[in-house]
Amino acid sequence: MKICTSIPETRKELEKLRSDGSRIALVPTMGALHDGHLELIREAYSHADKVVVSIFVNPVQFGPNEDYETYPRETDRDSGKCRSEGVSLIFSPDASEMYSDKKLSIEIDELNRHMCGASRPGFFEGVLLVVNKLFNIVRPDVALFGQKDIQQFQLIRKMAEEFNHDIELVMVPVVRANDGLALSSRNAYLSEEERLAAPLLYRSLLYIEKQISGGVNSPKMLLSHQRSELEAKGFKIDYLNLFDLQTLQPVERLSSRQKAVIAGAAWMGKTRLIDNILIEF
Repeated sequence: MKICTSIPETRKELEKLRSDGSRIALVPTMGALHDGHLELIREAYSHADKVVVSIFVNPVQFGPNEDYETYPRETDRDSGKCRSEGVSLIFSPDASEMYSDKKLSIEIDELNRHMCGASRPGFFEGVLLVVNKLFNIVRPDVALFGQKDIQQFQLIRKMAEEFNHDIELVMVPVVRANDGLALSSRNAYLSEEERLAAPLLYRSLLYIEKQISGGVNSPKMLLSHQRSELEAKGFKIDYLNLFDLQTLQPVERLSSRQKAVIAGAAWMGKTRLIDNILIEF
C-alpha cells in the first residue's frame, strides 16, 4: 500500500495502478476511520479492482465555531485499517497541498436550503469543492459515500452531473452500532451517559417510519410530537422532518410513488448527531 501526500505523486502512482486496466474506486474520508468507512471500502471491491482512500480533514467545510482543530486525527491507526482491507493507495494531503492558491468557490442554488445546509452555512460548498478536487486528482471510475450523509450524497450526485464527471456514484446504507446508533467519527465526543441516550434519535425515526407505513400521510403532528419527545430526553433539535429525496424540500403530505427521507439532526451535549431512513410509496 502506498501513502501519498502530494498531488503529482498521487497521479504518478495512479498511472501504475491503472496500467493493467484496473477499475479504480475512491472512498473519500476525513480519517478517524470506523466500521462505516470500512464498509465503504469493502463495498468498493464490488465495483472496482483497486481502492483508493483519501484522508483529509477539509478546513473549508468547517464553520468558525466548529471542531476543525479538535476533529480526531489518527493517521497511523487509519493507515493500519486501510492496509488490512487491502487498500492500494492512501491520498493524505495537507491543506496547503489542496488549497495552495484558492481563488474560486462553488455556489449551490437550492439543495442546501434545508436539513444540514440550513444550519451550517458554507458547509456543503466546502464539501463540493474538495470532492470536485478529489475527483479531478484521482479520476476514479467509481466513488462511494455513506447514506448517513444523504444530503451530501445528493449534492455530490448533482455536482457530478453538472460538472460532467464520468464517475459512477454509489450510496452505501447506514452502518450502525448494535443499539442502532449511526456510526460517526464524532461519536467519540459523547460521554458515557450521552452515548446511552444517543440511539433514541434512530428509534424516533423508526417510530415515524412505522406510523407513515401504517397510513399517516400528513405527518406534521407526528413529527412535532417526536421533536418534543427527543427534547425531553436531552436532545437539542436542529431538524426532524420528512424531505423529498430528489429536491430535499420538506414534505407536508406524501403522494403515491414518492421517494422521501425521514431525516434528523440533533445535539446531544456537544455532539451533533445526524441520521435518516429512506421511504417510498
